[in-house]
Amino acid sequence: MVNDLLAHGFRGDLRAWTRGVDRRVFDPGLRNKSGSEKILLNVGRVSKEKGLDDFCQLKIPGTRKIVVGDGPYRAQLEKKYPDVNFVGAKTGRALAEYYANADVFVFPSKTDTFGVVIIESLAVGTPVAAYPVPGPRDILEPGITGYMGPCLADAVEICLDYDRDRVVTASQKWTWESCWQIFRQNLVDII
Repeated sequence: MVNDLLAHGFRGDLRAWTRGVDRRVFDPGLRNKSGSEKILLNVGRVSKEKGLDDFCQLKIPGTRKIVVGDGPYRAQLEKKYPDVNFVGAKTGRALAEYYANADVFVFPSKTDTFGVVIIESLAVGTPVAAYPVPGPRDILEPGITGYMGPCLADAVEICLDYDRDRVVTASQKWTWESCWQIFRQNLVDII
């Protein structure tokens, strides 16, 4: 965003201000997964522009797909993809447990800007497979927290081998405390 603003002629002291995750809710200790089946997860508003067809069409042996969320495209997707488990909207601990028990979070959107769902997933140690577009490019560290590529299936396969502890460690910059520090250092101290 800072680079885009500079390219459009904005001048002065520009700083990026990020977002955070409540680590008391999004806790990697919530993982209690059993069984060998790998879980692929998507969380968000269920609408056409989110690229959910790309997620639902994934055919990776030994995996199960879950969509957490609700929206205007849900009924159509449920009819079209009976192999996908649509569980509706979740919040708080229930939502965090879905993230923690997934093996890969799949972010199929090509149009979202930031994607708080990405940092929620990282906070519990679940790596993210995504397209190489703004949003994921601004958040993910390839080889550590996620993989971005033109083929989501390939990105998922790569993420299945990621070390969840490394994902959690790298995600520590996405906290509300970090957000406060950026704000304080760049606005409050100036005033």
